Amino acid sequence: MSIRTGVYPGTFDPVTLGHMDIIRRGAKLVDRLVIGVTTNPSKSPMFTVQERMEMVQREVAGVEGEIHVVGFDSLLMDFAEREGAGMIVRGLRGGGDFEYEFQMVGMNQQLNSRIETVFLMADVALQPIASRWVKEIAMYGGDIHKFVTEPVNRDVVARVNLIGRKGS
Repeated sequence: MSIRTGVYPGTFDPVTLGHMDIIRRGAKLVDRLVIGVTTNPSKSPMFTVQERMEMVQREVAGVEGEIHVVGFDSLLMDFAEREGAGMIVRGLRGGGDFEYEFQMVGMNQQLNSRIETVFLMADVALQPIASRWVKEIAMYGGDIHKFVTEPVNRDVVARVNLIGRKGS
């Protein structure tokens, strides 16, 4: 019997309640969920890859299922192949996400047609949450506790205090 492995890739900078919703639900679809933490060259991360991996590892500690947190710096399809994944798990918040993801799936299928992409709609209450907005709110001194867990809230506030708030 083969083990069904899925990869949930992202920058997770920081990991949000929306990410955690997709992780919990994605873990139910596979025997082994690999959370691939990467850096998107078009984004400027607040946390290093190592810090984000540690943050995600801490957050998934209580989630049911076999979950592994792995950093990667390669094409997603190469990473998924190395991990033995048969599926990529992606979260969708709305129409804008769909357009981007639709194009990415087309490119990924050209690279490796053996790996399917599965989309999970974010919980309605969590759909507006995006890491970039969480960081921006925090940088301007706003309250982010509705978007992240308390430990992540502390991590982000500490980092903002270290690098300095905008508008101060």
